[in-house]
Formats: sequence, structure tokens, C-alpha cells
Amino acid sequence: MPRAVDISNVEKNFILEALTSSHLRLDGRPLDQFRDTNLSFGAQLGSVTVSIGKTRVNVQISAEVTKPSEERKFDGIFTITTELSPIASPAFEIGRPNEQEVILSRILEKAIRRSRAIDTESLCIVAGQKCWSVRADVHVLDFDGGLIDACCLATMAALYHFRRPDVSVDGERVTIHTMAERVPVPLSILHSPVCITFSFFGDGTVTVLDATVKEEQVRDAELIVTANDFEVCQVAKHGGKPIDPGLTVKCLQVAVTKAREINKFIRLKLAEDASARGVQELTAENDRGEPPVG
Repeated sequence: MPRAVDISNVEKNFILEALTSSHLRLDGRPLDQFRDTNLSFGAQLGSVTVSIGKTRVNVQISAEVTKPSEERKFDGIFTITTELSPIASPAFEIGRPNEQEVILSRILEKAIRRSRAIDTESLCIVAGQKCWSVRADVHVLDFDGGLIDACCLATMAALYHFRRPDVSVDGERVTIHTMAERVPVPLSILHSPVCITFSFFGDGTVTVLDATVKEEQVRDAELIVTANDFEVCQVAKHGGKPIDPGLTVKCLQVAVTKAREINKFIRLKLAEDASARGVQELTAENDRGEPPVG
């Protein structure tokens, strides 16, 4: 992982001794507790800022009409781009992707796009001719550990919050309606994956949730579990130290429980934002004679 300033041996030994001997963390949290998490929405639909402790991430969703790929003529396009700039940490450099950015991009790609969290078929307008291209731009504003968890949470919240313009098709004529003409349409989301990162210390004898950047610098290994409300979607391990299979199973069980809590938190914040905006879900059929997307 990137290291803006290498941690000193004295501080490293202190953190490891506190964790392995007394199960104590520098910020006083229990080993299985997340830092204070906050989620706020921007004025524009699809704009979300998430903070976990001092780590802060902004995600902006955008959509445009384009031509689908030749291989998937009945699907729309969904992409995720990440930006780790020096504003978040001196360890990040513009134009020079480091190991952390590569891992972040791969995990988000697998956790959200490849797990088919979004129904890309619903983004198709005219097969082989026009479709929606939805893009999630992930910007890291402050970095203090727990980056993957924060980015995944922010991306899913932004996807739920986003609304695309409604479209009508008459033969080969495609009309994109403004918000004044028709109520914009939410994305069709099939499930809600979130990432939970476990850090291991003392040859796997101590397991920590939501490690800070200093804890990440001294850990032996990490296990990133992607889960939704019902099941585990993917597992990724980094670091050379092996993890006991029994401990891995326990981590998977904890991840599913934490995923339910996080998704409940996202739904609560979305409901609060909808209430503040005075948004009401459609209950009648729209002008196309189809049930509303919800």
C-alpha cells in the first residue's frame, strides 16, 4: 500500500503490542467496530460524499446516450473510474497509478459491475443502436485507511440516488425527455454489494475491522469480503501471511451481518434525502403504459 511517511519502529511496535497483547487500538475502538460513518447527498442526483473516520470519498454518477458494444447489443454500459489525487494523501501522484489505486479499481469492478449489481439490460434503448452509458466517478478527498469500504459504500449510495432522464421510442426515433416533461427514472439495481475489510495482526491471532492508515501499515494481511443482504459475492486476500480457514468462515459471517447494517443505513439516508427533496415515488403507470421503475 502507499506510504506517505513510513511509520517508525517505535510506533509500529507500540501498535502491534497494544493489539496483540491487550486488544487495544489507538482510537479506543473495539476490534470489530467501524469508525463514525456519515453519508451526505449533493444538490445533483447521483452526487454522494461518504466519510468513514477521516477518510472521505465523493462519487458522482452521470449518464449519456451512446452506441452499445457489438458483443452485447442488448445491454447498456456501466463503468467505474477512480481518482486518487495528492489532495487525499502525499502518497498519491497524478498520472502514476500506484498499487492501492490498482487494487481499488479491481475490487470495485468485481464487487459492483461484474457481480451485476446494475441490470445493464434495462439501460438498452434500441438494441444495437442506442443505450445508456452510466459512469461512476470516484474521487478520494481524504485518506486515513478503509478506502475500499468507503468507495464501495459511496458508489452504491450514489447509484441508488441517481435518476436518468426518461426515454420514449417511436420506431427508430428516440426522444429524451427533460425533468419538466417526465419524472426521471431510477436505475434498476439487482442487489446491494458492500465491501468489508478485515486486517490481521500477530500471525492471524487478532482480527480488526476498519483499520486506520497506521494500522494498515503494520498489518500482516487483509481480507476484503464483498457481501449483500443475503450472501457473500466475492473474497479477495492480500498479504503474504496465511489465514486460518475457520477464521475466514467467521469473517464471512461477520461480513454478511455488517453488509445488512450498512445497506439499512444507506436506505435510511436515501429516505431522509427523498423526504427533504419532497420526492414521491410514482404509483401510477407512466405515459408508456408500463409500471414505474422502483
